[in-house]
Amino acid sequence: MSDPKPRLVISRCIEFEACRYNGEKIKSEFVLRLMPYVEFFPVCMEADIGLGVPRDPVRIVRVDGEDRLQQPSTGRDVTDTALRFTREHLANLRDVDGFLLKNRSPSCGIKDVRVYPPGEGKAMLTGKGSGIFAREVISAFPQLAVEDEARLLNGRIADHFLTRIFTSARFRGCLKKGTSKALMDFHARHKLLLMGYNQAAMRRMGRISASNAPIEERLQEYSAELHSALRRPPNCRSWNNVLMHAMGYFSENLDAKEKQHFLRSLEWYAEGKVALSAPLLMVRSWALRKGEDYLLQQVLFEPYPEEFMGLLGTEACTGRDLWEDTR
Repeated sequence: MSDPKPRLVISRCIEFEACRYNGEKIKSEFVLRLMPYVEFFPVCMEADIGLGVPRDPVRIVRVDGEDRLQQPSTGRDVTDTALRFTREHLANLRDVDGFLLKNRSPSCGIKDVRVYPPGEGKAMLTGKGSGIFAREVISAFPQLAVEDEARLLNGRIADHFLTRIFTSARFRGCLKKGTSKALMDFHARHKLLLMGYNQAAMRRMGRISASNAPIEERLQEYSAELHSALRRPPNCRSWNNVLMHAMGYFSENLDAKEKQHFLRSLEWYAEGKVALSAPLLMVRSWALRKGEDYLLQQVLFEPYPEEFMGLLGTEACTGRDLWEDTR
């Protein structure tokens, strides 16, 4: 049985329909590449609450300390309508693995959305935040990946997003089976990936998967640990520790030059000269040569479709927190 496709809620204006305020559609090569591998659920809050296409723009306006969604040209306040639609829409979603939203939109932007004082015209900004729809998404689904299409142009962000949504989809497959064997098999396949993300959580999840508690309880506990562990991406030190652990399976069969070359590749990765895929491919080739089944089953080597494998570990050693203020 193959793994289920990720189920992704997406802003409808991104490659699905020309429904932006100006009647245009947003182009995204990333989304087009994803289409064969993902089940999309497009939504456009502004169009769906009847603002029309094209329409006069809306903006977030801070009134007496409260953010409202208003249409300056008409003086219309659509906050209550927008919130009612959004909460009903989100309440009806089932088995979704993430959200891909329009950047900087007053509805869907997850960060850097302009917040204005009352009044029409080019008023001074009072701050930046997230859109009305996005705020509700983040509140209702704090465990899921939420990104915008512009941020996914960054390889590191795209790598992390894909890892999260495809892992979430695989776990849904495990939940559907609902057996101890399915949970233990899932953990075995993801062990090295989880070791890179959060080694302490990986150990806790191992204990959960092997415990004697009722399977429903174990699946619930494991799910909470899994989504928490995947919230933040690993740093290069974590990945290097995982790869050193994997090399241990072959250390007696490698000559000095092979070991030296592998260790050098880890240094290059830490220095940002090569992506994580470079040392990973070396380990995978050793596993194939030696028939090391435990390593060959690891999701770490292909956490998402090979179409995107060039992203794996891209810029993973940067010190900048690319997820700041997205939650």
